[in-house]
Amino acid sequence: MRKLLMATLDELSNSERKVGRALLAQYPTAGLTTVVDLASAASVSPPTVVRFVTRLGFPGFPAFQRALVHELNGELGSPLKQYPEKGGPSEEGVLTETHQAFAAMLSASYDELPESEFAKLVKLLCDPGREVRVAGGRFSGSVSEYLVAHLRLLRSGVHHVSNDDLDRRTTIADASGSTVFVIYDYRRYTEQNLGFAERMAARGATVCLMTDNWLSPIAKIARVVLPTRVDSASPFDSLVASMALTESIVAAVAAELGEAGVKRLELLEESPE
Repeated sequence: MRKLLMATLDELSNSERKVGRALLAQYPTAGLTTVVDLASAASVSPPTVVRFVTRLGFPGFPAFQRALVHELNGELGSPLKQYPEKGGPSEEGVLTETHQAFAAMLSASYDELPESEFAKLVKLLCDPGREVRVAGGRFSGSVSEYLVAHLRLLRSGVHHVSNDDLDRRTTIADASGSTVFVIYDYRRYTEQNLGFAERMAARGATVCLMTDNWLSPIAKIARVVLPTRVDSASPFDSLVASMALTESIVAAVAAELGEAGVKRLELLEESPE
């Protein structure tokens, strides 16, 4: 996609070229938001963005976004494609190299974290009038389960949603305006998770997204978006920063709930008669 864009820039109008440059400046994240957001970033009108993607050969913005996601999943997110660069012997040693990579990733993730979004999520998770549903993907599902295991110690009404079709359907059917839906979605993004989040939002649930720095397509419907870096020293994306952020969320929820959280822990730790 980037090569196509670079090759087409000279053929675009001035306003369309602005869209191309805005996309290249934050590639591919800028193209994974909405037409309005991309138009705002380029200081052009939304119809200009639509003309831009048409000039690139796409029938519309959704098709353009699907191509970006396909590239992000296949070319940029494939462990197999990353093996030539990251799969060989390490000069410094694997332990040293991974330590440095994880330290840099954590530092960058926390530096870039929007604190207002973090505070908003913590407030939602501490609201006793809301029920919490949490879901994840193939690998991020383990981090989502970790969040649920801790939240259930601090408050009631928290459940993990598996990838089972019936589990997801019943979660959608039970959702309402009082539902907080936290979903972990990192590259490779799936249509299943996007569709799940869209249906939860349609039922009135407040969608909160935990994602990577490229931003899952779910970001366009989420009320809260918390991105972390996933780059690592190995061919596989890392969820170290995602787990660290999850730990920060648990710590903030515990601090916010205070005595109410302590009382629940006391009840849970009472020995059965």
